Amino acid sequence: MPEGLSLLQTANAVTKMKVNPLERIREKMDRLSLWQQEISLARHAYLKWPDTTDTRIFLLNEGSIRMFITDEKEEHTIRFAYPGNLFTALDSFFTERPSPLAIQALRLTKVSVMPKTVFMQFIESEAENRNLWQQILQALIVQQLEREVDLLTASPAERYLRVLHRSPQLFQEIPNRFIASYLRMTPETLSRLKKS
Repeated sequence: MPEGLSLLQTANAVTKMKVNPLERIREKMDRLSLWQQEISLARHAYLKWPDTTDTRIFLLNEGSIRMFITDEKEEHTIRFAYPGNLFTALDSFFTERPSPLAIQALRLTKVSVMPKTVFMQFIESEAENRNLWQQILQALIVQQLEREVDLLTASPAERYLRVLHRSPQLFQEIPNRFIASYLRMTPETLSRLKKS
């Protein structure tokens, strides 16, 4: 251990060096040139329609994406994707069956595309890749659970403050009506919260 560094400082330095699993897996896929095509989407164009099957993995290069479901009354936004994010219709990806999830570009958007077969061959090719994929899925499950708890127990003001703290880029990238849908509140409530 270098002179003058405590065990805690050393542990903190090692923790800071730890690579984000999403960045690492993306880096490796880029290096191997696994992306098979790039798709350009006009504003409000659909990458995946509801009740269709799509098992591809996407990398958002520019623009923004929203994933949502629709019931008889309204659309319910579930997730967003920003440049640098990997995303997919996860239920369709795993089951290879139709999913109610729709994926839509919110503005001019470019995504790279990889078929599931290519992605899974890559994941299974090395223990590190399997470990990274497991870490990504675990983080996604934890995020989804936190979101469900927020929606069930937190007030609109608390939900707004938490998402503002967790994802400040949301408010630069995404129109208010979609943020309101994501937070399960009316656009008017969101507007009042932003003003206060």
